[in-house]
Amino acid sequence: MSELELSQTAQHWVNVVLIWVGFGALAGLAAKVVLPMRHPSGSMSPLLLGIAGSMIGLLVLSLFPGGRQLNPISPVGFLAATAGAFLLLILYRVVYAFR
Repeated sequence: MSELELSQTAQHWVNVVLIWVGFGALAGLAAKVVLPMRHPSGSMSPLLLGIAGSMIGLLVLSLFPGGRQLNPISPVGFLAATAGAFLLLILYRVVYAFR
């Protein structure tokens, strides 16, 4: 193994993180298309919104009976991630409205 190569475990976790970041960005953008924000936001908000929404959506989906560990890269995973991001976006709007 050369100095620049990662171990198999490290490479696996780098791939997992990149999948969640990429997939989270898509889910966050999908949620913002469905329910756009009234004020302009940067590129980090859909990314963070999507990643958090992916985690929440897939966690809720895994709590159903017969729940198995879900892969975010699937049609059901995408719908759950987008629904989670959509929920966070609604929650943000409610909190922002009462400020």
